[in-house]
Amino acid sequence: MILQNYENKIDATSSSFTMDTWRINVLYDNPGGIGLNFEYRFYPTFGTHFIKQGWLEYNFTESTQGQLGVTQVPFGNIQYNSHNWWFSLPYYVGLEDDHDMGLKITHHSDNFRWDFAYFFQAEPEGPPAAFGSGGPGRYSYDIIPGQEASLTERNQFNVRGAYKLGESEIGGSVQYGQLYNSVRDEFDSQYALALHADINAGNFNVLPQILYYGVNAKNDTGEDISTVVMGAYAIPYEVSAEAWIATLGISYSYDVEWGPVTNLNFYNDFSYMKNTIGSGSTTTASGSMLNLDDNFQPTIQNITGILVTAGPVYTYFDIAQGVNHPWLTDSFGMGVGPGFEDLEMGETEFNLRFNINIGFYF
Repeated sequence: MILQNYENKIDATSSSFTMDTWRINVLYDNPGGIGLNFEYRFYPTFGTHFIKQGWLEYNFTESTQGQLGVTQVPFGNIQYNSHNWWFSLPYYVGLEDDHDMGLKITHHSDNFRWDFAYFFQAEPEGPPAAFGSGGPGRYSYDIIPGQEASLTERNQFNVRGAYKLGESEIGGSVQYGQLYNSVRDEFDSQYALALHADINAGNFNVLPQILYYGVNAKNDTGEDISTVVMGAYAIPYEVSAEAWIATLGISYSYDVEWGPVTNLNFYNDFSYMKNTIGSGSTTTASGSMLNLDDNFQPTIQNITGILVTAGPVYTYFDIAQGVNHPWLTDSFGMGVGPGFEDLEMGETEFNLRFNINIGFYF
């Protein structure tokens, strides 16, 4: 369930209380080393449903496992680069908790963890959603055909390494893949690099990360483009083709004995995204011309909140703030590409959203 409120809307319809997500999870382990991990989700508000993850796994040894199917892309801080319900900005450009279709090998040693993966394609889509623009129903963001650039993700390779320091780790990630244009019958490319750490000290957890990504793509007529279309949850939107993103998340966990409540986790997760395409004129995925000197405003996200744990019930109380953010805006789906000032939508400003998510897991 989710309760949400928008600061900049004051009429009676500014808030909603709705059933947000239903999900089915199946876990299976076999003494022979074969296992299954499967999750399917239903979103009544969006009017769609889709697979989040679903893989067969095999334990070659106690320290080496293979996964085949829709599995998490090993990039950056995993499983999440955030503590809140909203994730961090990398999620909205397909670089946090992304799941694709392919093969992954994970190896642990006393001091290292290594992940090697090959993904043939993005995860399967569910039916087009009834909400928003009727875009693809899927959990994680991927590049999709949009407007004048008929692109889909293909043949992606990932390598992630992390050095363990007690309960903490520091590491780096590399990603490289192709983009197939079905109109031109040609391949373009995309890549991403990241340095990241997951630091635990007593009750504190700190998640610093910095990443850079680039998309070298052309539209259907062969022109270089400065944005690509990404989609999930029925909201396709344009994303800058090159940017760096810095994130820092801090949390403090505190055990309590308040009836069914056993833990309070206080956190603040900050993200900053800056376009690095350059200067001059460029063509977006929609085919419009932009002056780079006057466009592509930075995107900012800050989430302050608390997670309350009470047995099988987990409740997030989040104050979410964003500038040029596709989900924290008056114009849903706009951001992480040309800024609002560039779209003649007035002066860029923070948008604030209060959100409560109640989840029951069994």
